[in-house]
Amino acid sequence: MRRLLTVVALAVAAFGVMNERACAAQQRIAGRAKLIDGDSFEIGSAGVRLFGVDAPEGRQSCTRDGRDWNCGDAAAAELRRLVGARDVACVQRDTDSYGRIVAVCEVGGKDLGAEMVRAGFATAYRRYSDDYVDEEREARAARRGIWAGEFTPPEDYRRNGAEPSQRSAPAQPSQRRDGCYIKGNINAAGEKIYHTPDSPAYADTVIDESKGERWFCKEQEARSAGWRAPR
Repeated sequence: MRRLLTVVALAVAAFGVMNERACAAQQRIAGRAKLIDGDSFEIGSAGVRLFGVDAPEGRQSCTRDGRDWNCGDAAAAELRRLVGARDVACVQRDTDSYGRIVAVCEVGGKDLGAEMVRAGFATAYRRYSDDYVDEEREARAARRGIWAGEFTPPEDYRRNGAEPSQRSAPAQPSQRRDGCYIKGNINAAGEKIYHTPDSPAYADTVIDESKGERWFCKEQEARSAGWRAPR
């Protein structure tokens, strides 16, 4: 009997630990989003990545009707359209290797991951979840977004650095620091201007640290270093 009670007590304790971990994983975060690309953004100081989906990268190109088009920019534009000026509400599922919150996020009661996949601007990230497979099948059947032509799966694009046709291009002089997305650019007139992911010129701005350009984590950090916002 005593042994049985001990087993029961251990089981209850284990359940408590599991329940505590589950609660921790269900962290909620909400607020205005600063978009990074088609599946990631920031809410305040927290980086967020949409759970279960994978969108084309910012400079990634796809092919449609024999022509290249910037599907990465199009994916970011679609997420921007879905979010608009409204707050985003997220429930954490995990944390990725960059320290970002991986979460299911909603705007106006709509699951952003599901909407991005349904629109054809993200794929179901099957390596982590099958949640959005039906939406992907729908988008593929209707030839929406990236399914209207040919594309490199975003995960393969990241692994290889670029599509085969682009690998001979010069490497970028610098890479984003983890969690720091603000681009500190110096223009032809020598003006120091920083660009947040919401800036119209963000996607076209390339940082060359050898010229004194740099990445910033916060707008205040950029201003304190002598950079200004675009006019």
